[in-house]
Amino acid sequence: MDVLEMQREVDRWIGQFEEGYWPPLAMLARLTEEVGELAREINHRFGTKPKKPEEPEGDLALELADILFIIICYANSLGINLEKAFNKVMEKYRQRDSERWTRKVENREEN
Repeated sequence: MDVLEMQREVDRWIGQFEEGYWPPLAMLARLTEEVGELAREINHRFGTKPKKPEEPEGDLALELADILFIIICYANSLGINLEKAFNKVMEKYRQRDSERWTRKVENREEN
């Protein structure tokens, strides 16, 4: 599924409810909550804060998908085409950061 299809699917899902999209500040709060849930899980797995024995293991993929859902909601509510925005940001990174880091060298056997 491409980004525009994801935006359409989220819009169809949200469109079935009278409330529609949340106001921008409410979405920002929700995005912050979801990023916090991801941060908590990352800290449990890779940081110094162990989970309590009764706490279940979280799902990093679902935490990231929750964040993606809110970002799509944000974009839809503001009329932003995420595919176009993503293409622009990738071009920015390609130009600005193309020489910033050490590129991987392919291993090639000489004959």
